[in-house]
Amino acid sequence: MTETDIAAHTVGRRSAGSPAAARGDRGFFGRQRYFLFFMAVPAVIYVIIVGVWPLAQGAWYSFFDYNLQKPKRTHFVGLDNYVNAFADSTTRQAIVNTFEFTIVGVAVQLVLGLLIALMLWRDDRFNRTILAFLLIPATITPLVVGLIFKGLLGPDYGFIGYYLAEWGLGPKGGLLADGGTALWVLIVVDCWEWTPLMALILLAGLKSLPTDVLEAARADGATVLQRFFWVILPLMLPSVFLALILRTMDAFRVFDTPFVTTGGGPGDATQTMMLIAVKQGLQFFNVGYASALGNIAILFIAIMAAILIFAVRRADARINGK
Repeated sequence: MTETDIAAHTVGRRSAGSPAAARGDRGFFGRQRYFLFFMAVPAVIYVIIVGVWPLAQGAWYSFFDYNLQKPKRTHFVGLDNYVNAFADSTTRQAIVNTFEFTIVGVAVQLVLGLLIALMLWRDDRFNRTILAFLLIPATITPLVVGLIFKGLLGPDYGFIGYYLAEWGLGPKGGLLADGGTALWVLIVVDCWEWTPLMALILLAGLKSLPTDVLEAARADGATVLQRFFWVILPLMLPSVFLALILRTMDAFRVFDTPFVTTGGGPGDATQTMMLIAVKQGLQFFNVGYASALGNIAILFIAIMAAILIFAVRRADARINGK
């Protein structure tokens, strides 16, 4: 290296470490932070307007006797709307129905989805074709699914309901008109529609498993069941948790299918919390009571999510020996 190169290198180092260079670096990173901040502002504003503000407004309305037919007679009632919700027999039955619908439906979807994912685990053309057809139910809106099954199960003209009535295999009025079968039919309809989505999430988890671990378990002589329970299932806990959380939150807010198939009947057999909340808010214009029902549903969803998080973390800690 010549003396000229050494001098240039020394000057470059001094200039790079000079206060002016430091201020230039800080200026660049400062501009970058401002750019990222202003890029995030529209998304934050959107979330506040669409998500946070309606929730806060619903929480505020729930403490008032607020009816859109008498907007000038609004007055503060405290927790009366919540007390009346739990005191009402129809609402209590709706809470029981919603929990039964959610727990049974999501459990069945998890088991069936896992079985389907295991069958489609091998990546070949046949399985990809089957998966494409399998996802068709999940692309149909719940409102349309409810109308389809209402038509199929009708005892007078339904393709399924007519033959069930003719052969004496169901209630005379149809499965959806009987208090003992209506809710279970809705659970079956929900499983038909959303099991493919559960299978898709679990299949993605299966395909992300490390192959070296599975091959090592196979080389050690582990049976199929041993590999499933001691290797595959523990590694799939994040995917299982994601599937359970998504489906639990969605199932607990069920409204479309009961609304178009049974309307909450017969009696209160298929009433759900969201169905009552929508009726109170949009049919009777009782916004305060409807807001209280919505907040109760959000609280129940948060409790179930916390239980799932605790269960998954405890299982993960037990598996990893923490």
